[in-house]
Amino acid sequence: MAARDEQKNPIQVIERMTRLLEVLAQHPEPLGLKQISQYTQLHPSTAHRILSALAADRIVDRVEPGSYRLGMRLLELGNLVKSRISVRELALPLMRELHAQTGETVNLSVRHDDEIVYVERTSSGRSAMRVVHVVGTRAPLHVTAAGKLFLLEEGFARLRDYAKRTGLAPHTKNTLTAVPLVERELERIQRQGWATDNEEAELGVRCVAAGIRDDAGNLVAALSLSTPADRMKVQWGPLVKETADRIARAIGHRPGSRIGVA
Repeated sequence: MAARDEQKNPIQVIERMTRLLEVLAQHPEPLGLKQISQYTQLHPSTAHRILSALAADRIVDRVEPGSYRLGMRLLELGNLVKSRISVRELALPLMRELHAQTGETVNLSVRHDDEIVYVERTSSGRSAMRVVHVVGTRAPLHVTAAGKLFLLEEGFARLRDYAKRTGLAPHTKNTLTAVPLVERELERIQRQGWATDNEEAELGVRCVAAGIRDDAGNLVAALSLSTPADRMKVQWGPLVKETADRIARAIGHRPGSRIGVA
């Protein structure tokens, strides 16, 4: 009777299959059929029938008779999904949403060597300020809010190596050009969860940025908001961080997988 019901209601079978996979995902050790049945509240015969079908497709592994764990096929499919994820593609709708909320320029950037590279931008063009943050533009890490996130990610111990390589060259009178000053700035960023640029890359332009982490907890990109100095608002720091966190979740990051800025 149960088998006939499943044939008549394939959606129910999918829901039960999902419940089985979620239970196996919550337990690193193999689970016996009785445990699985209890956790999913499925009849043992129903659970066994679905698990057998999943095992045939390598979605679950039958470790020994009556004992199951997630299968390698899920890893293969997960890697395939991961390889097709585009941070830019997933970030752009949320960048547009942030731009609509603030009316200011929103940038997506990544690190390349000792520089930030801007890879996406949303802007209405209403601002008269000269913004250097156009797609393809590069800037040293220490002069930008986004770049400071990557300096913090690399750690305080390696900051002096960066300083030796770059000389902490100034771009404006506000640029932080001494290691102790940058260290204090990174400590502040670590406490509050987002970074700022106080006219350090360009006079008249301020910026706030938050990091975007992938499924492994690695900092892979930064989301930033650029505004004329007199239009920057305190509440935009948490807003940028919230948006960056949403992008991170979209690419697979789960809070708690790694302690960091983002």
